[in-house]
Amino acid sequence: MKVVKNSGHIVEFNQDKLRHSLLRSGAQPHKVEFILKEINKNLYDGISTKQIYKMAFSLLKKEANVHAAKYNLRRAIEMLGPAGFFFEKFIARLYASEGFTTTTNITLQGKCVTHEIDVVIKKNDKVGIIECKFHGSREVRSDVKVPMYILSRFNDVKNNTHTIFNKDEAIDNCTIATNTRFTGDAVAFASCSGLSLLSWDYPEANNIKTKIDNNCLYPITCLTSLTAAEKEKLLILDILLVKELVNDTECLEKIGLSANRMRNVIKEASGICNYM
Repeated sequence: MKVVKNSGHIVEFNQDKLRHSLLRSGAQPHKVEFILKEINKNLYDGISTKQIYKMAFSLLKKEANVHAAKYNLRRAIEMLGPAGFFFEKFIARLYASEGFTTTTNITLQGKCVTHEIDVVIKKNDKVGIIECKFHGSREVRSDVKVPMYILSRFNDVKNNTHTIFNKDEAIDNCTIATNTRFTGDAVAFASCSGLSLLSWDYPEANNIKTKIDNNCLYPITCLTSLTAAEKEKLLILDILLVKELVNDTECLEKIGLSANRMRNVIKEASGICNYM
């Protein structure tokens, strides 16, 4: 069975890959097998992966909003765009959960010129910068030109001391974060140059996907009980994570939700964070 990816490439349908994604949502194995059986009934040669995703999402949602929300995770990250401003703040939240002090969107004076830095982090007296590369399509990869360019910026700012969290702090390390993937050359160049990379699935044991799952850092954009407009309003209120929504229900009143809808949102949010 041939399927068409978002990029237009034609590949073989991989049922095991789809099964793994469904299981990661938290759905029970017997439910996953039922969903796969239903999807197989509607498959045809040349179907798009987007259409398969829609079928899987719809079937998961009938079972439980919580499972549909987790299955929707990668798309939810894409919804932190289109400019990527909220993605930068989301990356800062990931590091804050690991004990880093963070700040976003600041300007640092390098040896030669000034630089706008997306995220600055500090832990154990080590200060690092994170440059974020957001893509609206998961098919777009950050190529070798990205780490080459960012290396030059890192070299410029690390030659100065800065007042960020305290006085006279030096920049010790640099990470490049993207919501999609890096090309092989980008990974090789970064490794050779001492830059760290963070993507949807890289590094293997500590990527965006695992950081989210391990620390329950699901973005509010994955929720199925909110409209896109409501999610945007919450992001503007600096509510980025589902767990923040559970702990601050007043924000739902601020965006005009009824009592009944508030209960539905809190129920879904609590289920995602295993608070029920």
